[in-house]
Amino acid sequence: MEVNEKCDVYGFGVLTLEVIMGEHPGDLISSLLLSSSPSLSSTGLGILLKDVLDQRLPTPSNHVAGQVVVAAKVAFACLNARPLSRPTMEQVARKLSKPRPSLPIQFDLITLGELLYTNSFTS
Repeated sequence: MEVNEKCDVYGFGVLTLEVIMGEHPGDLISSLLLSSSPSLSSTGLGILLKDVLDQRLPTPSNHVAGQVVVAAKVAFACLNARPLSRPTMEQVARKLSKPRPSLPIQFDLITLGELLYTNSFTS
C-alpha cells in the first residue's frame, strides 16, 4: 500500500463520520462500501442519516442540519473505494467552507444512500 494524500483524505472521512456518529464507523463503512450501486438498499443505503447520528445529541435543526449533511457527503466522498476518485484535501476544505443552501428535503428523510451517491464535488 502506498501512503499518500489519498490515504490522508480517507482517514479524514473516517474521522468525520466518527465525530458525527459518536463512535467508530467501521461496520457502517464496511456495509456501505460493499454496495456497488444505489439499488442495493439491503446493505444499509436506506438507513436514515438521523439514525446514525450520535444519539446523545439533539437532532440538528435548520442551519446545523445543512452542515451535518454537507459534512456527511464530504466524508463519504473521502471514503471512495477507488483512491483516485477521492477528493483532495484542498477540495474538501473548499467544500466545507462554502456557504450552505437550505436543505432541499426534510432532514429526517435523508438516507445514507442519497449522501453516498451524490457527487459533492461537482458544484
